[in-house]
Amino acid sequence: MRWTILVALLLCGCSGDAERPAADSAEAPPRGFEPPVMINAESPVAYPPALYAEGVEGSVILRLFVDESGEVAADSTQIAEGSGRVEFDSAAVRGVSAMRFAPARRDGTPVATVFLQPVHFRLPTEP
Repeated sequence: MRWTILVALLLCGCSGDAERPAADSAEAPPRGFEPPVMINAESPVAYPPALYAEGVEGSVILRLFVDESGEVAADSTQIAEGSGRVEFDSAAVRGVSAMRFAPARRDGTPVATVFLQPVHFRLPTEP
């Protein structure tokens, strides 16, 4: 579906930002630190059909814990910043179980970390 691909592109574009601050720090990540990167080929987050049909957009920021192997700890997911729409928030949380990550690295060694993962729900723009 077209909206699933759009959400996937937005997720992939946001998840690999090496300049993003760590979730538990207001400062930039330490030198030699690379945050986790989502490696899903397609987004596991589905745009809620009713909101898509209404033309509603939104963003959710999730707080996740990823271990040294890139697995998200099942009970670690929290909504750091909600969208104001329970449908978007719920869809973002539901998609976490299917998210796959390359682990964070410190000086080339995989490490566990807590980080913020944005999920953007955007409608395609017409040319």
